[in-house]
Amino acid sequence: MTVTDQREPVAGILRAMAADADVRGELVHAARTHSPEVARLREDDTRRHVTAMVRAAGGWLGTLDRVDEQDFGAALGLGTDRAAQGVPMTSVLRGVQAGLTRAVEITVDRSRSAGVPDGMLLTAVLRLKEYGDAVERHVINGYRAAERGLPATAEGAARARLLRQVLVNGVVPAPRDLSGAGLRPDGAYHCLVADARDPGAVRLPARGIAALVEERLAGLLPCRPAGPVADGAGPLAVISPAVPLAGAGAAYRLCLLALRVGARGGRRGLHDLTDLAGETALGEQPLLGVYLSDRLLGALDPADDFHRQLALTALAFLDHGRRLDQTAAALFTHPNTVRYRLARLRRITGGSPADPAAEGPSGPMAALHWWWALSTWLRPGTEPEPPFSPSP
Repeated sequence: MTVTDQREPVAGILRAMAADADVRGELVHAARTHSPEVARLREDDTRRHVTAMVRAAGGWLGTLDRVDEQDFGAALGLGTDRAAQGVPMTSVLRGVQAGLTRAVEITVDRSRSAGVPDGMLLTAVLRLKEYGDAVERHVINGYRAAERGLPATAEGAARARLLRQVLVNGVVPAPRDLSGAGLRPDGAYHCLVADARDPGAVRLPARGIAALVEERLAGLLPCRPAGPVADGAGPLAVISPAVPLAGAGAAYRLCLLALRVGARGGRRGLHDLTDLAGETALGEQPLLGVYLSDRLLGALDPADDFHRQLALTALAFLDHGRRLDQTAAALFTHPNTVRYRLARLRRITGGSPADPAAEGPSGPMAALHWWWALSTWLRPGTEPEPPFSPSP
C-alpha cells in the first residue's frame, strides 16, 4: 500500500504508534531493560511519559517548526520525576536512549510497510534524531532543575530560551514572543547576573523574567531587586543600568566580567555594574597589571609578611581617599602607624601612593597605577612574567 494523501505520512504513523498499546509496551520494555533502576519503578509511570513524548513527536514531525520551538513539557517532567525518585542521571539517559532507539526502529518498519519512499523516510528519521537529541537535553534540564529546587516547566524552558537568545546570542525575538514573556519590545530593562541558581536567593521583582543561563541565574528586570541581596547579603549579583533589548547582550557580557571580578574580591550582595567599572576594565588586562606591579613594587618580597602589611596599608590608603585618619580607622591602628608604613614602602620601593608624582602620570592616573599594582601584587597566584629577551 502506498501512502499519498498525507503531506507527512510518517507523522501519522507516529501518532498511530502513540495510540497503540503494544508499541507503548515495547518502548517501556526497552527503557526498563536497558536501565535496571528505571525497571524498579512502576511500569505505568514510564508508560505515561513514553506516550506523551511519542505523541508530541508525531505532532511536531508534520510541521515545519524548529525543534527548539516545541513543547517539551513531557521530557522536562520525566527528568523532574526521575530526580525526585532518586534515579541516577546516567540510568535515566540509558532508559531514554533505549526508548528513542526502539521508537525509530518501529517507525522505520511501519513506514516501509506503508510504502513511504526512502527519501521521505530518511528525512523523517533525521528529524526524529534531532527531536531525540532535544528530548535528552530537556530531560537533563528537568533533572538538574529538580536537584536545585527550581520549577521545571515548559514555560520556564521557554523563558530560558528567550533569555539565551537575547543575552547570549544578541538576538531580539519577535514582538509576539516578547509580549508572551511579559516584555515590551520597546522597553528598557536591567540585566542581572547572579552567582546563584535559585531565584529565591535574589528575591526578583514580580515583573521581568529570569532563568538559568549558562549555569547562572540571569534576568531582564524592569527594576532593581529588593530584600537581603540589595542590602549586601546573599549571593553576589551584578545589575546593569536599564538598556534597550538590543543592547542587553553587551550588558550581559559586562555583568559576567564584573561578577568574576567581584567574586575574586569576596564581594556579596547586589552591586551596580557601574560601581565595578574600574575593577572590571582593569581585570580585562591582567598581564598589564603584572607589569605595572613589577615596576612599582618589584623590590617587595611576596613571602615577607611585613612587606605584605605595607602593601595592604597602601591599598587601604587609596581605598579611603588618601586620608590618614580614615585609613587608620579601617585598619584599627593610629594615623602615625599608617604614615610610618607608607614611609617604609617609599624607602623599599622608591615611591608610595602618598607621594606627589615627580615624573610620569600624576593625580588620578598615578593613584590608579598604584591601586592596580597593589591589587595585582596582593592577589594570590600572581607572578611577574619573565623579562623578554630577544633571540641573538
